[in-house]
Amino acid sequence: MKGILRGVVVIFMVAVLAEVGETGRHLRSNWRPKVEGGNYDYSYSYCLSWRLAAETNDIRGWRTVPSECLRHVQSYMLLGQYNLDLNLIIFEHIFPYISSIPLSNDRYDAWILDVDDTCLSNIMYYKLRQFGCEPYDPQGFKMWASKGGSPAIPATLRLFNKLVEAGFKVILITGRDEETLYQATSDNLHNQGFIGYERLILRSAANKGQGGVVYKSEKRKQLVEEGYRIWGNVGDQWSDLQGDFIGNRTFKLPNPMYFVP
Repeated sequence: MKGILRGVVVIFMVAVLAEVGETGRHLRSNWRPKVEGGNYDYSYSYCLSWRLAAETNDIRGWRTVPSECLRHVQSYMLLGQYNLDLNLIIFEHIFPYISSIPLSNDRYDAWILDVDDTCLSNIMYYKLRQFGCEPYDPQGFKMWASKGGSPAIPATLRLFNKLVEAGFKVILITGRDEETLYQATSDNLHNQGFIGYERLILRSAANKGQGGVVYKSEKRKQLVEEGYRIWGNVGDQWSDLQGDFIGNRTFKLPNPMYFVP
């Protein structure tokens, strides 16, 4: 009797493993979503994985969001998950770190913030660009930025105020063009409540053509040579956080809409 039961169990397990293997092959073959009207749609799973790979910098140099991920990115940015992710990073991780830093009295304890989609939100602009499914348009973005209408990202504004109140010298470094966008950017930040920062640094003519990593490394190097201690560095792009003189700790904010090399 035991031999019969053992045989039945073996046959059952073989059947289960075969089904699992067949299911795995089926999922892999249908990983990318089928055209509308197909029997299966794995677009949500694919786009979730794509967004994870983009955020962890495993996908590099991508120019556009995959067209099948438009709704996924749109939903992520507008329906609450983006804000939840920001809140977790800022309030549950950056705030406690700030409280642990022993500030000196020499006024050289610094913190660096990026501007676009770190301090100021460009979601409404990218809504017009299909949330990154359309290629980056430098002139179109410059026109948008020149209007100075980007709203503050609430969680980052709270972070900014906490840093200023704690005594940090907050330095804003952005890849925006200094000659054409300095005043519009300064006014936009002021109107949105970013008041009391130490310095606003934009890309000058000397930095044109440089990649984000090289440009921001150079600016951070200058700050360190002036005597600043960079305790924290926050940005939505990996190019904000890589290179030289990145600071004691870096914090990557989510942004699945575009990639800046």
